[in-house]
Amino acid sequence: MTDFVRLFEQLDQTNSTNEKLDALEAYFRAACDTDRLWAYALMAGKMPKRTVKTSLLRIWAAEFSGIPNWLFEESYHTVGDLAETISLLVHAKEAAKTTGKLHVWIEGIIALSVCDEAEKKQHVLSAWNSLDRNGCFIFNKLITGGFRMGVSQKLAEKALARILEIAPDELAHLLMGKWNPAETSLQLILQQNEGTVQRSRPYPFCLAHALPSEPDELGNPNDWFAEWKWDGIRAQLIVREGNCYIWSRGEELITDKFPEIAALLPNFTTDCVLDGELVIRKDQQIRPFQELQTRIGRKNISKKMLVDSPAAFIAYDLFELAGKDIRHMPLAMRRIELAQLIEQVRPTSVCIVLSELIAFNHWEELKVIRQDARAVQSEGLMLKRKDSTYQVGRKRGDWWKWKLDPFTIDAVLIYAMQGHGRRANLYTDYTFAVWQDGRLQPFAKAYSGLTDEEILAVDKFVKSNTLEKFGPVRSVKPELVFELAFEGIQQSTRHKSGIAVRFPRISRWRKDKKAEEADTLEALKRLL
Repeated sequence: MTDFVRLFEQLDQTNSTNEKLDALEAYFRAACDTDRLWAYALMAGKMPKRTVKTSLLRIWAAEFSGIPNWLFEESYHTVGDLAETISLLVHAKEAAKTTGKLHVWIEGIIALSVCDEAEKKQHVLSAWNSLDRNGCFIFNKLITGGFRMGVSQKLAEKALARILEIAPDELAHLLMGKWNPAETSLQLILQQNEGTVQRSRPYPFCLAHALPSEPDELGNPNDWFAEWKWDGIRAQLIVREGNCYIWSRGEELITDKFPEIAALLPNFTTDCVLDGELVIRKDQQIRPFQELQTRIGRKNISKKMLVDSPAAFIAYDLFELAGKDIRHMPLAMRRIELAQLIEQVRPTSVCIVLSELIAFNHWEELKVIRQDARAVQSEGLMLKRKDSTYQVGRKRGDWWKWKLDPFTIDAVLIYAMQGHGRRANLYTDYTFAVWQDGRLQPFAKAYSGLTDEEILAVDKFVKSNTLEKFGPVRSVKPELVFELAFEGIQQSTRHKSGIAVRFPRISRWRKDKKAEEADTLEALKRLL
């Protein structure tokens, strides 16, 4: 644990990728295999389930530090991070240096799942008493389930690969899929070449960068494939040894959420792994992303949902065929194999579709085609070099996403909430409204898009123009107008405005506009 705390401090104190890589490598080299696996799991987002309610931690921390609950809550709102607030309050002076292995501390937290409240409290108070401030901070992060290391999963894989003397891409593949550090070991993961885990294991996804300029700079258009960019769930469809598995890009096994896709299994005549997009497709039309979200949020998929919101898998790549990894083959060849495979599967099903390749002869022609993307419920285009191999992670040069310009609307700031971390003392989370029948109707929240200087200016306005306070939230005089950008808009019965926007962010501060000049809900709905 001491070494892990030191690693956290080192990573927090530098923005240099090389320095972070060196720190990770040094930690992995010194750590035991169990700690290595848990440390990597934390960096990959594989957190242990929360075993203690944060409401209890807040009560216990206030009691431990001898302050009333209201003062703790005010301190929490000021600091903006629960783990940091607790670590600051429960240590009037430094305790002994943090000791013990990382995995022992985590296993102790996991074991609390079967303990009663008194036992949980005793364990937590004992930890606060025995850990130094930084160790306490890490413990609090682990027990609240909000742990972030400030490094990418890919960088952690690169450092671990150096220690294990394995190619980073190979290690990334071995570490894909659903595994629990509490139930396996690093050695088992590296040695499992057969059985259920190997049979179901997905590949690391190949990701695209946003096209930085006009496609003319990509050279000869004959060297490129173009296809629609769908707003769905990126997924891999795996067929191996008479079994079907569906994995999301977030490494979640979601086969049970899409039973109509899994039912395609008998149609496949050979084992394969396909890359594609899960969408809701009804009457040959792609439906809004909101309908797809309901699938993920449901514990059980009803027959009515299967009829009302049928799912489809839009396949656009193939990188394993008949048990062979074909990622090294050019995309053009993989597409030929994919088309033949889909042709064999499709005659008895509409649940799997081959991604359409868009025919074009020059870039200007493709620019015109791209403007029709929203008419087919697409976000824009994907451009892929025909001779590209299927790589690991986000690589520049071969795959580009060329999205449409976002929708924009001018809205009024009506609520502001304090941020977290370094923005804990600033009002950085905003609620925006548009006009409806002479009143401001809230419709979206956004917290990104402003410069540091603009954030300070808005924060000053919020503190000077507060109308009411609701804990960390303040209502403010409706005077500031901002242009909001968002990727999509759809009707919604869950919102009072009747609409929901996708990925809203602030695109600019409209200092040239007064509040009464902001847009209306009617104007917003016309974008539907």
